[in-house]
Formats: sequence, C-alpha cells, structure tokens
Amino acid sequence: MFMDPKSILMISYYFPPEGSAAVYRSLRFLRGLVKNGWQATVVVCEPYQYERTDQQLLEQVPTTARIVRVKYRDPWHALQVWYGRRSKGKFPSSPVGATQRPVVGDQRSWRERLHGVVKLIEACVYRPDKFMRWIRPATREAIEICRRDRPSVIWTTIGPLSAGVVAYRTWKTTGIPYVLDFRDPWGLDYYPREAMRPTWARNVDKRTLSRMFEEARAVVFMFESVAQAYLRAFPALETAKIHILPNGFDGEVESFIHAPGDRCTVLYAGTLSSYRYDTLLEGLRQLKRRDQARAARLRVRFIGEGLGDLSTRVAALDIQDLVEIFPPTTSAEIRRCQREAHALLILGRTPGRTGHELVAGAKLFGYLQAGRPIVGIVPSDETRRILQQVGSELIAGVEDPEEIADMFEVLLKAWSNRTLDQLIPNRVACEAYSSSKQVSTLITALAGRPRADQWQERTL
Repeated sequence: MFMDPKSILMISYYFPPEGSAAVYRSLRFLRGLVKNGWQATVVVCEPYQYERTDQQLLEQVPTTARIVRVKYRDPWHALQVWYGRRSKGKFPSSPVGATQRPVVGDQRSWRERLHGVVKLIEACVYRPDKFMRWIRPATREAIEICRRDRPSVIWTTIGPLSAGVVAYRTWKTTGIPYVLDFRDPWGLDYYPREAMRPTWARNVDKRTLSRMFEEARAVVFMFESVAQAYLRAFPALETAKIHILPNGFDGEVESFIHAPGDRCTVLYAGTLSSYRYDTLLEGLRQLKRRDQARAARLRVRFIGEGLGDLSTRVAALDIQDLVEIFPPTTSAEIRRCQREAHALLILGRTPGRTGHELVAGAKLFGYLQAGRPIVGIVPSDETRRILQQVGSELIAGVEDPEEIADMFEVLLKAWSNRTLDQLIPNRVACEAYSSSKQVSTLITALAGRPRADQWQERTL
C-alpha cells in the first residue's frame, strides 16, 4: 500500500476528555500537524476513570483526526478505582478549607507503612510503569493501523514510559520508524516509584530504554539540560538524534487589560502536591506583619488538585484573609480566571525530588500566552531560566520568604498605580513558545533530519 509522506500514527496515553496537564502537548502537536496537511491517527487510553474530566477539550480535537481508544484493563487498578469511589461515597468530601479530624498517630503510622509496602510491590511488579497492562492491547491496535494505513512515522509522548514501549514494539513488527517525545525525565529516577525499585529492576528498565533509544529515528526532549542528563545516563542515545522542543501554547499572546477589582488577584492553577509553597506562605505572613492594611489588598487564589494540606497551613499561619482555595475546574474556566487575574503564580518542584531542576511546569507556558505579570517563586531550575529569558521581573528565591514579601510589595505598588503592564514578560520572547513556531521543529524530528541550530555538534 502507498505510504503517505505526511501521515502519522500518534500514541498518547493521555488524551481528552482527560483534563490534566498531560494531554496538552499531544493535543497541541496534533492540531499543528493537521493544520499543516498531515493525516493523523491517535491511539489513546480509555481508563477506568480519568484523573480530571474536561469534555470541552474534545472540541479542540481536529475532526479529520481518527482517535482510537484502547481500553485499559487491570484487576488491581480496577479494585483501587472501586475503593476510591466507595470511600468517596462513604466519606463525602468536605469543602476546601474545612477542618478535618486528625488521624491517630499509631493508626496513621500503620496505614503509612502498609501504603509503602503496597507501593514497593507495585513498583517491582508493574514495569516499566503502572500502566504496563495497556501495552499489549495498544500495540495490537497500533500494528493493525500500521498494516492497514501505512503511516510514514510513529510519534509517541512519554510518559508514561509504556507509550514508548508500544511504539518500539510496533516498529519491530511493522518496520515503520518511531520518534520518542519526553515530556518528563522518565528513566532518571525522577519519579518516586522508579527510585524505590531494587537495582535489578532499574537495570532491566534501563536496558529497555536503551534499546528504544538505539532504534528510534529521533528523540525529543523539552530542554537541553534534560538531554544532557539522558546522554550521561544512556550511552546508546546518539547526540545527532536529539531535538529540543519545549512545551508551548496554541494561538497568540493575549493583550494585557488591567482587570477591575478592589484587590490584586494572583492566580495559581493546577496541581500543587509536588510543588513547594511553604516559603510562599511564610512570605505572605511576613507581608501581613509589615503592613496589614496593604496585605489586605492582596488575594492569592489557588485552583486545582493537591490542595488538602494547603488550607491547614494557611490557617496555622493566620493568612486565611489572603488566600482563597478552590477545587479543579475546566480549562475554559481556568482561562477566564487568568483573564480576571492581575498576575499569575508559578512555583518550583519540591527539592527532595531527583532531577527537579530539569523541568518546568506545563502551566508556565499557558501563563506566557496569558499576557499577565508572572510571579515566580522558584529555585535555580528551568522555570527560572525561562522566566529570565522572557524578561519577567517578579522572580524571588524559593528559600527567602523576605524576598518573596518584597516581591509582593512591588506587585501591589504596580497594581495600585495601574502600571502592571510594565511587569509583563517580553511579548516577542513569549511568542517563541507558540505552537505555530514549534511545528516546523517537530516535522524536522519526524523526518529524522538534523537540527538546524547545530546543537548536536557541541560537546555536552
């Protein structure tokens, strides 16, 4: 059968109506390729339960793309989902910020020990990750598509690493080349479940990933620092195959309009559990102690997951009047909240996480599009580098609550003087992360051509 040079099979475990940050990269690239005349089929997972359902995201999927949903079936995972739903029904969730009864020390310790044992067993049995049972049915579907449609290339986004295994196995059967796209540093002990595995299990996974690197047409990373880390860890990875393609956004950078309101609203949208915010809260407390009247004009609004401990810490520091906490909502509602906010907040990962300095949260790139001042409370990581690159002036060290309080004073002064537009990141620098400028780089990787900037010739 004739092979269309502009046809692609995309493999993405996460896809709408999943509403978590993991879906946006594959969705953005799919839209960009279709606009450039590509024919696309996408193999995605249909799990027992989505982490966050957002039906509105389905409206952004190109109608010409064929979406093949492969059911994920695993008895242990099904039991966990059932138990979670049962527990939620038995113990209704309280409003965010409500006081919760503490768990007795011995009971908590027993539960934590049991939870740790279960996670260790899962980490050893489920490899390369907890979605391993999706590999076989997804591979069968991908092979059938390749035999019938003969796409010119396979592209897969990782994580989970299972999606990369699907692409590798499909290539072994069909011979159609594949490109690996790493959203996160899988295979570098970045995730706790990887780090807790015994040495023998990590070695097996490393050999699997080495074979995937060796046979891939190209490998895409989001940052040069991540590429360097992989080159050190995996000799099988060839420098000439590497392409750098950070996250980005669809559309143009929005124009700034000073939002109305009697308080300066700073918005944080997304998951919080793996991000550090203790010094942010301490900085807010110092701000309140300096000038309670001025601090009262500030409102830091959190919307998303992993906010359970936040309300407890806010109450302990007596800053409830400065912080608002809301549950997750749709992407459309988040965009509306961004337009109403006066500034957007970005945080760094918790310091105990291996490789935390290599990544930047996906929300940062949505913030770059929003055309708002960005408040960065970050360590020396990729997030700080990007904020500095785009000329953001509101960056504070994550270890310095006093500097954080100073930064909020600068923001409040600009808000009061209606000069927030002077704190907006450089528009031209932000536009470099638009998907319209990234698709050409993606197409270069899909074709297996070398990078235009000659980065691969430099010593890493």
